[in-house]
Amino acid sequence: MAQQVFWLAKTLEQMSPEEFESLCDGCGKCCLHKLEDEDTGDVYYTKVACRYLDHDTCRCQEYTNRQQLVEACAVLTPESVGDTYWLPETCAYRLVAEGIPLFDWHPLVSGDPGSIHSAGVSVRGRVLHEASVNPDDLEDYVIRWVN
Repeated sequence: MAQQVFWLAKTLEQMSPEEFESLCDGCGKCCLHKLEDEDTGDVYYTKVACRYLDHDTCRCQEYTNRQQLVEACAVLTPESVGDTYWLPETCAYRLVAEGIPLFDWHPLVSGDPGSIHSAGVSVRGRVLHEASVNPDDLEDYVIRWVN
């Protein structure tokens, strides 16, 4: 009998730190500036990326020190995922928490770390460096991700 993969067999809280971290698909959407409508609570992603996001790999260049460098940088934990309402609909942390299977392009499913980019789900090639945008103009850069 084949062994079930950990993300189907365990809750987020039951995962080891390594398993939990491996859920990140590397889409880069967490590293985008977001705007929240004060009246509705709706969250809007912009195509403006944090200065530490590597635009090719869609990974943080300062992952270990990110909270010291960017005060608002969120660190996900198994306990905080359910409260992190701004996670993309495709986010594996959100999917696992909601009992939804991972997409075929997720690197844990495909076995290919580049599958997220090949599927067009990552921010690769679609974002701007935050230094190139006036923070007061973020509303002009709101984007709706198709996937």
